[in-house]
Amino acid sequence: MANSSVTDPIITESIARELALPLDQVTSVVELLAAGNTIPFIARYRKEVTGGLDEVALRTIEDALEKANALAARKQTVLKTIDGQGQLTDALRAKIEACQDLRTLEAIYLPFKPKRRTRATIARERGLQPLADLLIQQNRLDRSKSDVLASFVNTDADVPDEESAIGGAIDIIAEQWSEDAPMREWMLEKGMKFGQITSHVKRGKKEEAAKFEQYLDRHESAARIPGHRLLAMLRGESEGVLRVGLAMEDDRAISHLKSTFIKNPSFAFHRELNTAAEECFQRHLQPATQSSVLQILKERADQEAIQVFGKNLHELLMAAPAGPRVTIGIDPGFRTGCKIAVVDGTGKFLANTTIYPTPPKSDLERAGKTLLGLIEKHGVELIAIGNGTASRETDAFVGNLISEHKLDVTKVMVSESGASIYSASELAGKEFPDLDITVRGAISIARRLQDPLAELVKTDPKSIGVGQYQHDVNQTQLRKCLDRTVETCVNRVGVDLNMASVPLLSHVAGIGPKLAENIVAFRDTNGRFNSRRQLTKVPKLGKKAFEQAAGFLRIRGGDEPLDNSAVHPESYPVVSRMAATLTADPNALVGNATLSQKLKPEQFVDEQFGLPTVRDIIAELGKPGRDPRSEFKVAHFDESVNSMEDLAVGMVLEGVITNVTHFGAFIDLGVHQDGLIHISQLANTFVKDPNDIVSVGDVVKVKVLEVDLDRKRIAVTRKF
Repeated sequence: MANSSVTDPIITESIARELALPLDQVTSVVELLAAGNTIPFIARYRKEVTGGLDEVALRTIEDALEKANALAARKQTVLKTIDGQGQLTDALRAKIEACQDLRTLEAIYLPFKPKRRTRATIARERGLQPLADLLIQQNRLDRSKSDVLASFVNTDADVPDEESAIGGAIDIIAEQWSEDAPMREWMLEKGMKFGQITSHVKRGKKEEAAKFEQYLDRHESAARIPGHRLLAMLRGESEGVLRVGLAMEDDRAISHLKSTFIKNPSFAFHRELNTAAEECFQRHLQPATQSSVLQILKERADQEAIQVFGKNLHELLMAAPAGPRVTIGIDPGFRTGCKIAVVDGTGKFLANTTIYPTPPKSDLERAGKTLLGLIEKHGVELIAIGNGTASRETDAFVGNLISEHKLDVTKVMVSESGASIYSASELAGKEFPDLDITVRGAISIARRLQDPLAELVKTDPKSIGVGQYQHDVNQTQLRKCLDRTVETCVNRVGVDLNMASVPLLSHVAGIGPKLAENIVAFRDTNGRFNSRRQLTKVPKLGKKAFEQAAGFLRIRGGDEPLDNSAVHPESYPVVSRMAATLTADPNALVGNATLSQKLKPEQFVDEQFGLPTVRDIIAELGKPGRDPRSEFKVAHFDESVNSMEDLAVGMVLEGVITNVTHFGAFIDLGVHQDGLIHISQLANTFVKDPNDIVSVGDVVKVKVLEVDLDRKRIAVTRKF
C-alpha cells in the first residue's frame, strides 16, 4: 500500500495531471489509501467515492503516489546534501523543487554528488583546478602557454612537468563537461534514437554460447529492439558468455561536445580542449550513456515481461476448478514409480501408495489392481496426472485402465511446476509432517485440479513457470506484480472461511499472514465459523481488518445467508429495506433472481450507499457467491503421441496453452516438451499481442510445422 502519511495536495494535483484523471477522483483515492483501505475493498465497496474507478486505475494511482513520494523524499535528501556543502543557491533550490522525474533530478545532482576518488579528484588535490578553470574560460592569455603551465608545476604536489599539469587539467575538464545536465540529456536522446545495441561472444566462450547463437554478433536498433531479445542478450552477459554494449555515432557526439564547450578557436589551448572533449566522450559520456540506455531499455523490457507474467499468472489462478470431487493425484516417475495420493472433495488427504506401471520396475497387473482398488474404495471421480517425467506413459496406463473397466472417471494432465518446491517447503511440512515429500507433491497435484487458486497460492509464483525471463527482471517489481495478481484473484473469487488455508487467507484484503494464522488457530480451537461477525473475536483482528476482509469471505450454511455472498455486512440494512418493500423475509431475497429483479435500485440510494453499490447488491442477491471462473474443461491428448519422436509434420493435435509471451505462445501437447506457436502462426489475421488471441489454460487445436529433435524444439500453427 502507498505511504499512508502523505496527502500533499501538490502531489495529488500532479498525479491527476499525469494520469489525465479528474482531481476529485484522485484526491478521493489518495485519502482512502491514507486511511488504510486496500485496493480490492476500494474497487468493490467504495465506487461512489472514487467515481467507479476499477482496480487497474486504482493501482495506477497507487503507483503514481508511491513514485511521487519517492521523488519528494529524494529531493529532500539532495537539497540537504547540497546545502551541507554550502552550494545551495535560490536558483538551484527552485530548479530541484520544480523537477518532475527522478532521472532529471539525478542529472542536476550529479556535480554535487559525493564521488569515489577519480583522476579529476587527484588533479584537484594537486592544485590544478585553477588551470582547468582558466582553460574552460578560453579568454585571451597575457602570457605564453609555457609560462601558464610552468606556474602549476610543483614536484611536491606530484606535478613534475608541464605535461603533467595539462594532463591533470584535461582530466578535470573532461569530468566537469560530462556532468553537464543538458549534454547528458542530449547524449541520452541520441543514444536512444540512433544507438545500436550490440552483443558479441566473449573470447574463449564460443563453445558455451550455443543457446545464444543468434546473439553472438548482433546489432539492433535501441529504438526498436524487442524487450525479450534484450533480456536474452543480458542473460547471456550475466552468464559470462556475451558482452552487451551500445554503439553510437562517436564522431557526431564528439563534434557536438566541441561545438558546445569550445567557443574560441584562436585560444592558445584550443588543441588541449579538443583532447578534453574526446576524453570526455570516451571515458565519461559514452559509458554513462551506454549504462543509461541499457538501464532504460531494461526497465521497459522488465515491465513488459512482468506484465506478461502477471497476465499468465492471473489466467492460471483463475483456471476453472474441477470442484469438490474425490480426486487421485499421481506424481509420475520411472525408477521411483508413481506416487499416488487420494484426497476427498474438500482436499483432505485420505490415502497414498506407490505403483510401477512403467519400466524399469514395470508391474502393470499389480499397478492396475492397486489403482482400481483405490478408485472403488474412495469413489474417485477425477485423476490428476502431473505433466513431468513419465507423464505420458502414466497417462496411457490410466487411460487403458479406465477404458478396460469402463470407469466413470475423468483423467486430466495437470502442470506440476512448483509442486516439488511446495512439497519441500516449511508450509507443506506443517501440513503433512508425517508424509514423504513425493506424497505431498501428489496431494498438491490433486488439489490443483480441484481448485487451482487455493493450491497455487501456497507456491512461490516465480516457480510456477508462466513468465518470460522472470528470473532476469527486477525482482522487487516482479514480487509486487505477483502479490497484486494473487490478491486480485483471491478477492475476486472469494474465500471459504471454514476451509481456507493460511496462505489463501493471507491474500484476503486486510488480513495478511499473521492474522491468517490467528484465524486458522481460532477455527481449530473453537470449530467452524457460523457468521462473519465471529471474526471480531479472533485475536488482533480489529474493526479495520474486519471492514476490509468481510465482503471477500464466505460462510456456507451459516446463521446468515448473506454471509455466503459478496454483499458486505455494512450493507445488510439495505437488504432489509429491500425486503421490506417487497414484504418478504430478507433471507428469501438471497438467491431469488426473480424476486430481486423486482427491486428498483434508485429507491435505496442514500448518503452512504450510492447507485453503483445498490446495483451490485441486487446483482449479488440474484446469484450469491457466484464463482467468476469459467466452466471446467479437459484437453484430450492424442493417445498415440507420447514423445517428440511420435510427432510428424502435418499432425493436428489438441493441447493446453501453458505460457503466453510477446513473441507467441507455448502449448503442452503431452510430449514433455512444449511446442511454440509463433505470433505469426496464432491466427490468419495480423496479431499485435498474443494475449488478444490465447490465454494460459486455453484448450486449442494446432498443426505441427516442425520437429527439431536435436534442439528439442516443436513449432506448431493455428493457421489451418
